Amino acid sequence: MKNILARLFEHECLSRAEAAQIMLEIAQGAYNPTQMAAFMTVYQMRPPDVQEIQGFRDALLQLAVPFDTQGVPTVDIVGTGGDHKNTFNISTLSAVVVAGAGYKTTKHGSYGVSSSVGSSDVLTALGYTFTNDTDCLRRQLDQVGLCFLHAPLFHPALKTVAPVRRELGMKTLFNLLGPLVNPAQPRYNLLGTASLDTARLYQYVMQDTERDFVIVHALDGYDEISLTGPVKVHSRHTETTLLPQDLGAPCLRPEELHGGHTAADAADIFWAVLENRATPAQEQTVCANAGMAIHCIKPMQSLPDCVAEAKESIKSGRAKAVLLKVLE
Repeated sequence: MKNILARLFEHECLSRAEAAQIMLEIAQGAYNPTQMAAFMTVYQMRPPDVQEIQGFRDALLQLAVPFDTQGVPTVDIVGTGGDHKNTFNISTLSAVVVAGAGYKTTKHGSYGVSSSVGSSDVLTALGYTFTNDTDCLRRQLDQVGLCFLHAPLFHPALKTVAPVRRELGMKTLFNLLGPLVNPAQPRYNLLGTASLDTARLYQYVMQDTERDFVIVHALDGYDEISLTGPVKVHSRHTETTLLPQDLGAPCLRPEELHGGHTAADAADIFWAVLENRATPAQEQTVCANAGMAIHCIKPMQSLPDCVAEAKESIKSGRAKAVLLKVLE
């Protein structure tokens, strides 16, 4: 690691094969916590390049517990985190809404590291039991249309870095990797990034796959469609900027997206959205993100129509029914 760090401090980039090998060694416990913290810190000073992120991703997928959807195309909605905006759990709610609209959803997530309440924190508060029993998860996917893939169970090799990430308490390289290493490798992906550099990096990385994707970055710093201003949208062949009115919504204030401080607060907002008790801002934000995910699946359908599908999933009670069934 001393030699690796010396190279990185001289602004060298690793090859894809080198990056994969280093990640395998990290997972095997070859380095001590101080060395791992130093390695992660390099990528706070500069983003990984495309070959580095591809190599890290290759290694993590090689080490992951596999989840074969048996040919069923699924969608994931996930962000990098690290935007320090303390929003409610927009991506996780959007995943439930998309499933309620009839699209198979394999949501990948974990506990909050750089935010108060991560995807797995709110799901635990809601009463969901995590498992990496693929037969059980496939039943949920078949019968309900939704399952949650809890990253620590599917990436057990990363337990070596978990204490270091917790102690650092900030976004790291692993926040960047999380959205790319869903073990289901879903066909459709709505990826949110907290910076424009990361959005471009993701675009290059995803173009090297056969998966359909949309990458969003709100220009005021959110790793999702926040409706608080313009959002940059990247896909395989296009790059555009959308305003809230393009999604049929007003421009929102940041405080309208606040998510509270505890998992219980987050769970209360979750139920409020699904039970049609949420504030207009909460519902509009969820529908915008769920609508964009549906648009990734059905690009020939207009974006406003996709947002309307998401809204109908909530209004009809189908999104709530999906969550209730999956909790059973």
